[in-house]
Amino acid sequence: MDEGGLGKGGDRGEEPGSLLGGQQQSMHGAGHCKWFNVRMGFGFISMTSRGGTPVDPPMDVFVHQSKLHMEGFRSLREGEPLEFTFQWSPRGLESVQVTGPGGGPCSGSERRQKPKPPALPQRWKPKGDRIHLDEQILDAITVED
Repeated sequence: MDEGGLGKGGDRGEEPGSLLGGQQQSMHGAGHCKWFNVRMGFGFISMTSRGGTPVDPPMDVFVHQSKLHMEGFRSLREGEPLEFTFQWSPRGLESVQVTGPGGGPCSGSERRQKPKPPALPQRWKPKGDRIHLDEQILDAITVED
């Protein structure tokens, strides 16, 4: 008696890439931003249609900021409508290119990444300035003697 296991077909053992009709083939999808972490630069798209066919229930597609078609700081707003190409990867569905409706730029989030603090506190001086300050202190001590 041959029992089906993972990767052998059936309801649960079906290869995830078969959802796309080919594992390495890029497909077109549409949906909206489910969530996007501005600080980390990634999130998920909720795909509601694939190749013009509705997807029910919606499927999650990973999105990285480097795949967004837009100017300036790249991010997505939750609920923003999107069109994208995606493919299957060992980690799941991943976007290849993400645009706004009709292929236009993504509108993005109003939240922006906070600027990084300065590397050194302002009171610290480079070595060259410390040497200069030390000479002034030595001059002041010498003058007082």
